Amino acid sequence: MSAYLATFPSPDRGVWHLGPIPIRAYALCIIAGIIVAIWWGERRWIARGGTKGTVIDVAVFAVPFGLVGGRLYHVITDPELYFTEGRNPWNAFAIWDGGLGIWGAIALGAVGALIACRRKGIPLPAMADAVAPGIVVAQAIGRIGNYFNQELYGAHTDLPWGMEVFQRFNPEDPDNLLNGVATGHIPLPESPVHPTFLYELIWNLLVALVVVWADRRFKLGHGRAFALYVAGYTVGRGWIEMMRTDTANHILGLRVNVWTSILLFVAAVVYFVIAGRRGPREAPETLVGKDAGTPSPEDGEPAVADEPEHAKVAAEAPAATEKPAEDAPAEEPKKTEES
Repeated sequence: MSAYLATFPSPDRGVWHLGPIPIRAYALCIIAGIIVAIWWGERRWIARGGTKGTVIDVAVFAVPFGLVGGRLYHVITDPELYFTEGRNPWNAFAIWDGGLGIWGAIALGAVGALIACRRKGIPLPAMADAVAPGIVVAQAIGRIGNYFNQELYGAHTDLPWGMEVFQRFNPEDPDNLLNGVATGHIPLPESPVHPTFLYELIWNLLVALVVVWADRRFKLGHGRAFALYVAGYTVGRGWIEMMRTDTANHILGLRVNVWTSILLFVAAVVYFVIAGRRGPREAPETLVGKDAGTPSPEDGEPAVADEPEHAKVAAEAPAATEKPAEDAPAEEPKKTEES
């Protein structure tokens, strides 16, 4: 009885309707995460010497690419949810119902970021370092959306922090319980369960703290802060993934996302070591894009850096070797008391 009292309930619903417009908690969490990632990434970029507004400009490319990539990864790794008998293939486009694979979002989002960085003339690894902690915090916020969707939880548990999962009903579409409402608080047979989405949320916040600490302590550059984020996240994702009970494809007895985490952890560690040989963090002047406000060669004027103040003073002062004009009368030597 005491264990039950210590559990926490799942939400009654994940969708509210404002007239004919559905307000989905999952979508709101994804949007909130993106906003936090851009805001924090912008602050970190400016602190590293970059130009204000650059992260927002890069996000214009990276976010749409990332959403498409995240959905593609989800559909490719779980095709039976959309392309088997009795399933509606068009639901593969219903991103508002949940289903985003973080690695697809990162991979295709990186392509969008690369395009934007090349257009602006700034290094992609430096941009990745600036946005790394914001991305993992955005993932944590996104897990709140999984809570409202009643998804990504684990097996039954008697631990005091277990989550009560209630049966939802949708009279208009009995097969679409995601848009249903829990009435009567009827628990599912496996309830209470491990809130694995909460475990990952907490883990993500810890990873963000580690990345920020290491970045400040060791002045990480050349993509090393981003690599540390990937390595840290995959460690947690690996063991948390194995606790989940939702349907997933397996390879050699392990879930696909576990294998993905293992491979990406190894790749991140290797990159972290190799990138460390490139020397100190990128110089601030390399983070200033082509459109930073100074004239560029494309505008017809050479881009010249500001001249140091002492050089300006020297240029304005008369030269020490300048000879007096020939028609100017020479001054008579002043007499002193000794002459």
